[in-house]
Amino acid sequence: MPQQLFADVPIESVADYWNRRPCNIRHSPRDVGTRAYFDEVEQRKYFVEPHIPRFADFPRWRGLRVLEIGCGIGTDTINFARHGAFVTAVDLSEKSLEVAQQRAAVYGVSDRIRFFRANVEELQRSLPVEPYDLVYSFGVLHHTPHPERALEQLRAYLHADSTVKLMLYHRYAWKVFQLLATASQGKFWRRAELVAKHSEAQTGCPVTYTYSRQEACRLLERQGLTVSESWVDHIFPYQVEAYKEYRYVKEWYFRHWPAALFRRLEQRFGWHLCLTARPIL
Repeated sequence: MPQQLFADVPIESVADYWNRRPCNIRHSPRDVGTRAYFDEVEQRKYFVEPHIPRFADFPRWRGLRVLEIGCGIGTDTINFARHGAFVTAVDLSEKSLEVAQQRAAVYGVSDRIRFFRANVEELQRSLPVEPYDLVYSFGVLHHTPHPERALEQLRAYLHADSTVKLMLYHRYAWKVFQLLATASQGKFWRRAELVAKHSEAQTGCPVTYTYSRQEACRLLERQGLTVSESWVDHIFPYQVEAYKEYRYVKEWYFRHWPAALFRRLEQRFGWHLCLTARPIL
């Protein structure tokens, strides 16, 4: 593991954090649970993170079984189901699951999704062990105190031809450099703690690991997975305060960057490390 700073954090602290404010819950000012709200949340999420549909490749899983770890309020969950997949969605947060289930009902895909509340580090206690064609987790495993335990649990849900798609936070990211430059007060040895505190929209996330490509690949390989593809993406270029008001105003230092040059920066120093893997036979 790249750090052991969070190994002693109780899983209850992680659940409490996400129950207080589920991920993306404020992506729309409309009433939570309405069709207009969910439409706007999706539009905003994929506008800021357009690489997600490319990574998930929703149409590919039509008619197949998808296990999503950390479904949150269900944006990707619903898109897997809309495209014809049979989805099992798991989350630690009761509040997130409540909203995700509302969302499934609003879009008429409840019959294609099973929801489970579970701690991924003890997944087999809560979720029957069955084979899935895709195990998908976007931005989740780096928030559990022992990611290696989570991967060990997930290995039981794979068959020989399964695909695993994970997004983990990238250590050598523009966001990390920016935090070190602006918030560390010169205390660079506190990088891991600082990144965890500011990794999400709501400060104070109790667990956030970051990985280099090599560390992430080794993490998966230790659990019997071989990485077939890895790439990084996503630099958030907007002013945070304007973004909270649903305005997209770029930071001054990004306003005049050619699109091609900005993409090159994202592909090298993006915050999202996207990995595709398969079981080692």
